[in-house]
Amino acid sequence: DNIEPDKGTEKTSKETETVKLSCSYSTNSQYVRLYWFRQYHNREPQFLLYKYAPSLGDYEDTSDGRFHSATTQTSTELTITDVRLSDSALYYCALRVAAQ
Repeated sequence: DNIEPDKGTEKTSKETETVKLSCSYSTNSQYVRLYWFRQYHNREPQFLLYKYAPSLGDYEDTSDGRFHSATTQTSTELTITDVRLSDSALYYCALRVAAQ
């Protein structure tokens, strides 16, 4: 199982714009959750959301209505709407594979 950010995902934007970040993943399991976190300098990572892989349905659990995720069998994309200065951070994607 593997997940990694897509190349060129360093983003610059203006406030109120929409930003999209993406990661590609590979797994042989259908029981997958895809997570997004952000981390401010010298702070612990902060949970943003998780979403099931498409094979499990379209369920999403998000910490803020501005954050949404779209998933396919090989990728996950985080969309941040109405971007704010406080969104400046390092973003992580993570893959959780459950026991079958």
